[in-house]
Amino acid sequence: MVDPVRSLEKGTGEHSLKDNVSQGDKSSPKGGMKDILDPRKDYVTSGHSTSQPHSSVHFNPRFVGSKSSSINSEARPQRHTRLSSLNEFHDPFSTAEVYYGPETNPNKHVATRRVNRPRTMSVVDTASDFKNKADYDRHLLKRRGSEDDTYLSSKGNRRFFIENVDEMLRKLLATEDTDKNFQITIEDTGPKVIKVGTANSDGFKYVNIRGTYMLSNLLQELTIAQSFGRSQIFLDEARINENPVDRLTRLIHTQFWDNLTRRVDLNSIAQIALDTKIDTPGAKNPRVYVPYNCPKQYEFYIQASQMDPSLSLEVEYLPRDITPEYVKSLNETPGLLALAMEEHVNPSSGELTLVGYPYAVPGGRFNEFYGWDSYMIALGLLEGGKTHVARGMVEHFIFEIEHYGKTLNANRTYYLCRSQPPFLTDMALQVFKKLGGKSNPDAIDFLQRACQAAIKEYKTVWAHSPRLDAETGLSCYHPVGLGIPPETEEDHFDSLLDPYYKKYNASREEFVRMYNEGEIREPKLDEFFMHDRAVRESGHDTTYRFEGVCAHLATIDLNSLLYKYEKDIADIIEQFFGDEYHDTWDDLITDSQYWRNLAQKRKSVVTKCMWDEETGFFFDYNTKTKQKRSYESATTLWALWAGLATEDQAKVIVEKALPRLEVLGGIVACTERSRGPLSVKRPPRQWDFPYGWAPHQILAWHGLSKYGFLSTATRLAYRWLYIMTKAFVDYNGIVVEKYDVTKGTDPHRVNAEYGNQGADFKGVAKEGFGWVNASYVLGLSYMNNHAKRALATCVPPVPFFNSLRPKERNGYGLQVLS
Repeated sequence: MVDPVRSLEKGTGEHSLKDNVSQGDKSSPKGGMKDILDPRKDYVTSGHSTSQPHSSVHFNPRFVGSKSSSINSEARPQRHTRLSSLNEFHDPFSTAEVYYGPETNPNKHVATRRVNRPRTMSVVDTASDFKNKADYDRHLLKRRGSEDDTYLSSKGNRRFFIENVDEMLRKLLATEDTDKNFQITIEDTGPKVIKVGTANSDGFKYVNIRGTYMLSNLLQELTIAQSFGRSQIFLDEARINENPVDRLTRLIHTQFWDNLTRRVDLNSIAQIALDTKIDTPGAKNPRVYVPYNCPKQYEFYIQASQMDPSLSLEVEYLPRDITPEYVKSLNETPGLLALAMEEHVNPSSGELTLVGYPYAVPGGRFNEFYGWDSYMIALGLLEGGKTHVARGMVEHFIFEIEHYGKTLNANRTYYLCRSQPPFLTDMALQVFKKLGGKSNPDAIDFLQRACQAAIKEYKTVWAHSPRLDAETGLSCYHPVGLGIPPETEEDHFDSLLDPYYKKYNASREEFVRMYNEGEIREPKLDEFFMHDRAVRESGHDTTYRFEGVCAHLATIDLNSLLYKYEKDIADIIEQFFGDEYHDTWDDLITDSQYWRNLAQKRKSVVTKCMWDEETGFFFDYNTKTKQKRSYESATTLWALWAGLATEDQAKVIVEKALPRLEVLGGIVACTERSRGPLSVKRPPRQWDFPYGWAPHQILAWHGLSKYGFLSTATRLAYRWLYIMTKAFVDYNGIVVEKYDVTKGTDPHRVNAEYGNQGADFKGVAKEGFGWVNASYVLGLSYMNNHAKRALATCVPPVPFFNSLRPKERNGYGLQVLS
């Protein structure tokens, strides 16, 4: 009998959708093999059918899950187009190249079986039961089938048949998920073994799957299958035994980015506009605010609201002048701010319609377009070949600057007064290169528009009151605003406000209303919230580095970014504006030398006010007290990323500052000495020791490499990737917002005010976390094959470094560690 699956692999079979749908009862576990939805055939999950043959998709399973396959995924033929991926991810059982994972060809490894040994990870005894005759016989008595001994020669190239997905999932959770959190981790105390039927015996015979890693991968695959209504599936062992480095990389490129991508269209806007952070009567309905001079967008959103009145989508225009008083007035009726859109032609009707540019959000619970997260995410998107999404994010920044005056913290009304760390020029340059650079006129136009927006932002936001310190020329995070930030949890400020509740004999709600409306005056609270807004604008919310002082600090991170702006703008004006730029905002004509002079002036002031030769740190400068502070932060390395530090300063940073920041898992946010002691009244802050963040790692790697310290960057990258991979292997495929980089056992556990985004999932993580996903694929570019193999087996940094030959140690910038 000819196996249609094998025929399809050889290119001899063509099957339409109707050939693939079973005629039996697919929900019945008794339906047999004929009732299986064959995962190697082409299913469309949107509810629309197609007769296009599967053979039109040319794929080589050898490259499935590889980097090259991920990068070129956009070029594959698509069955249908979706304009929004909100809360979606591609059906991994739809096509063979998506489902089956890496190829396992036993003919390649005849000489050794170690290559394909099961990745039990946490199991000490990895011997299969067939090696123990007593166990083998006992299983024969207990089951209707027996262990499939034909797999003795398979060397790991096995395929399983899950006869009943729901039942297998129930059994797996019942026996292995002992802490009942719908994850299988090293903390679960189950037997760490389960029997699974084999495909070549129609599920009658079985093999054992062992160990935390393989069982958690099985849980993930079953959860995905169940979410798509699969009652029976084939499953390659290669999928659950996959090299964890390859698996995480594949998931980032093929699932995580798609799940984090949003695009506003007529069908998605109501869901994107909903805001779970605000719990006021006026926030119950989704609402969109449109700039006063965007009538086409206003008409688009009105059309969206009329398509389905049950969604109760409300659409309003913003005024020409957006003041702090107006922004505060929207606290009870917050809404989504419109972003950039492009015109599309409906191929069937020929009508023009607007569609939003795509963008990626930090994590799955977010629908807003965020500030500096987007830069880090864009670097990962570009590495994965998703240039169109990265470009869309730059288009949104250009739109925000034009219509809202700044790149926003995020596109919600309560962020209208607040920006975030500026990365637009470098972000645009990175996308420009991927678009073809100077050889593509469209890329040049794109870069020119981004530069114009960046110049406007520079002049009107960062080099303008109240963010500009006129005496030094340095800039601070200092947004304007009134009242208490409405997006925080209801009780977030209770410890601060409790004395005021008592003073005015008022409830929380009544006091907040009186304070926000100006019925009472409390200068100390005004001062606190001025700094609190500045902390949020800095992106580093929260840290003891900024508490009660942020709005007065000229930080090394912000001024490094503005130095990069000045240098980038100079280069773009010189190359793409004929070395002469006429700014219509202030009617000033500048050339490249003007901007280079600004950069040189900033560099001189930073060195004078912030550089500390003794410690090797760039410290923040307090513009009010006119003193340099001594808080040792990882952002000192941003001076290297921006190219602001001299060669000598870079050397001192590596020799003196870096050893204070380098820990088990890479760069820590600040030193323990600077953070100070913790107590009940002084709880942990998430941007302080012992936590590490992806943007700090990414900028450190790039900055060190720029100054010739590539080996040091490689060492730090290995440390960070180890922490990520270890958590991924031990904790059910977890990828989270931040890590405790001092712990090797459970680094994803963060005991700080906001917890850890990305940890709360059931069965399978679908999106990871934006800038952490980016850090993984970027960090791997520093790794050779030897390092990748060590990461795949979770070899800790110090043992790995000490195992290297002397010449190899030079590649990590170290001697033998103890």
